[in-house]
Amino acid sequence: MKLSTKGRYGLRAMFELAKYYGKGPIPLRNIANKQSVSDNYLEQLIAVLKKEGLVNSVRGAQGGYMLAKQPKEITVGEILRALEGNIAPTDCAVEDEEFTCEREKHCVTKVVWVKIRDSVNEVIDSITLQDMIDEEKKLSNNDGYMYYI
Repeated sequence: MKLSTKGRYGLRAMFELAKYYGKGPIPLRNIANKQSVSDNYLEQLIAVLKKEGLVNSVRGAQGGYMLAKQPKEITVGEILRALEGNIAPTDCAVEDEEFTCEREKHCVTKVVWVKIRDSVNEVIDSITLQDMIDEEKKLSNNDGYMYYI
């Protein structure tokens, strides 16, 4: 299972918005520059995230985008599902979707695909944007220091 650029770039954009949460709207161009994503592509992703209620926009000279909820209230899973759809390794493992397979009643591999789906969903639903911010702080605190024992 591989995420498309929609999921990867969208998560990076949401992370950028999370870092500036509470500081007002951030212009799209700033997000695009910081995350090395084209303005046009990012605009398409933000439109989907806005429609899903994860992002708000403010018009005008001081306008831009901001998170619709606190970083601790938005999971990676919400973001990825908004942009990618259901996260499943195969069509037969997609939840709440009609899929007919002639092998379904006797398919042992479907059990594997469902376990993979459930494991991935459990992980992405357990990580919030706040967790990502906290992780970045840990990583940046370790920069430049070399420890010897």
